[in-house]
Amino acid sequence: MMTLRQVEVIRAVMVTGTIGGAAKLLNVSAPGISRLVKYTEKSLGVRFFQRQNGRYFPTPEAQNIFEQINAVYKKVDDLTEIISKIGHGALSELRIGSVPSISQVMVPRAIERVRRRYPELRIDINILKIEEAVDYLLLGRGDCVAMSYRLDHSGLDFLPLASGELFCIVPEDHELGSRKQISAAEIIRYPLIGIDPTDPYGRIMADIFARKKLKYDITIRARFGTTVCALVKAGLGIAVIDQFTVAYGGFPGVKLLRITESTKFDTYIAVKRGAPLSLHIEHFIHCLRSEMQALRLEQDGPRTPASRIRKKIT
Repeated sequence: MMTLRQVEVIRAVMVTGTIGGAAKLLNVSAPGISRLVKYTEKSLGVRFFQRQNGRYFPTPEAQNIFEQINAVYKKVDDLTEIISKIGHGALSELRIGSVPSISQVMVPRAIERVRRRYPELRIDINILKIEEAVDYLLLGRGDCVAMSYRLDHSGLDFLPLASGELFCIVPEDHELGSRKQISAAEIIRYPLIGIDPTDPYGRIMADIFARKKLKYDITIRARFGTTVCALVKAGLGIAVIDQFTVAYGGFPGVKLLRITESTKFDTYIAVKRGAPLSLHIEHFIHCLRSEMQALRLEQDGPRTPASRIRKKIT
């Protein structure tokens, strides 16, 4: 029985016609090639080559063997090509969902990093409402969903992403535009734009007012944070929004004010319970988590460039 190494060496001699040529092709020493050819012939009881004037010619008896060797070598080449394609993501698809607040800025930044590592990976991105996320995962339509809240569902697992905080956003030319921070009690003095407080995402914003027993009266309700930002930019009121929606200047035309009360909340990646995660999904989760944690570090501490923060986390 021949090993793959013996197959490789015999084929190299067959292709080049010399021991030296085979050694150069395989980047090994010529004596090693010569010894392995002699050992293979002796152990199998088959003469592969006739030696004439320093060149090696296939013997008639070995022609069928060489055909099989070429077939084996082609299979190895095919295997190598498939492995290479898998390494570049060519044969796979990453199917991800995200709530709007994370999809606006953070998901694209994570996808850019995924694309650098897997340049041929097919990617399908869906922006989902909370009621769509469960079916999206349980029916196998997607692999994971980035969420700003977690559900109590026996069929899903929730992996931590990052903690975030809320900001008050005002139009750039608003009378509050010169402020650095604001309290919840001050916020409710102005016309408010926001998400329905009964919505899980809207509840995150409403909670800071509920804790202070303040009336959270929304004069204009919108379904998504991006719409809220657009309404604020148009001068129709002020709002409380999560930091990921407006990260890195993702929504120009509004000013961010830090809220004096604690507004911390947690984000998650939801996956189907028991479903194996591919390397591509795991890498996407890693990239998204590090991007979101980098934003948190940047806003909590000194103004360190985000690229340097990401490098430390990665």
